Amino acid sequence: MANYNSGTTSSPAKSGSKIGLIIGLVVVLILAGFLYYRYYFVFGEGVKAGQLNYFVKKGYLFKTNEGRLIQTGIRSQAPGNVASNEFIFSVQDDKVADKLNKSAGSLVELHYREYLHPLPWRGFSVFVVDSVVSSTPAVKLLNQ
Repeated sequence: MANYNSGTTSSPAKSGSKIGLIIGLVVVLILAGFLYYRYYFVFGEGVKAGQLNYFVKKGYLFKTNEGRLIQTGIRSQAPGNVASNEFIFSVQDDKVADKLNKSAGSLVELHYREYLHPLPWRGFSVFVVDSVVSSTPAVKLLNQ
């Protein structure tokens, strides 16, 4: 008389590998969520206006477009304190970069997105400009 197993119970090795697979997937999902939040989550967005002072393409491995906007009307809240009036930004889109290259010294309004941390291929700044809202040449400003 032979004793035959119906096969309804799983072996301990198979249930252990299933638990390991589930734990592995959960760890990968948590890591992916953390990386997304840290580097790709848009923390804020808005528009900054000022005179385009500096725009350059630079970098060792990743050539990124970096710029500075001098904002007017920034005052310190407390007397004797100095407030920064520079907006340092990066640009990913080549069309936006080309438009800014042609706007040196102009009064510009830039739409930007703020990330929590920079990425080397996105630029040095957490502020990434994605469009130029308006641009007024410096010559027109002097004639007004």
